[in-house]
Amino acid sequence: MDDPAAFRRTESFSRTAPAGVLSRPGLELRIGSNIFRRTNGVVTIHGKEQLVIEAKSEQGLLLATLDLYDERGVRIAHLRRNVLTLNDRGQFTVDVRLGQGLSPSDMPSVRLRDLQSGHFVFEARMASDSRVDLICGRLHSHKGIPVEITSHYCRIGSQAALFQEIIEAQGGPAVLG
Repeated sequence: MDDPAAFRRTESFSRTAPAGVLSRPGLELRIGSNIFRRTNGVVTIHGKEQLVIEAKSEQGLLLATLDLYDERGVRIAHLRRNVLTLNDRGQFTVDVRLGQGLSPSDMPSVRLRDLQSGHFVFEARMASDSRVDLICGRLHSHKGIPVEITSHYCRIGSQAALFQEIIEAQGGPAVLG
């Protein structure tokens, strides 16, 4: 036991770990019709972290942290783990549904509504322990560029649209724009 050679590693550190070694696979985010596999729950838009999703299925919780900007890129609201911590104009309201059972209709969800327009700015629902669906969204990036999420696509401005893409995030963020 005192022999230091017993602890010497003989294989390369760069070797890929076999499947199933990780204690929990990364979070799969479905943004519109797009699938981001093995994410860390972060969504960056134009290089800035704008959304963080935390799925806590054992507690029946889905937590969202989100910055909201207007068309000029000015931050107008901040949702921190499902609580509006910045909402100066009282423009937004949040609806949180806790998970009650195993059926899809009982899964946890978070919805953020714009009271002025009546539209949902953001809606996410936990689909399983390791998957969250971003169902819809109408918001702006920190650059003031519109971001629209529907069940069919994710559009960033008038130029870029993601439609049925499958992206391996390899433990990093889902990158939009």
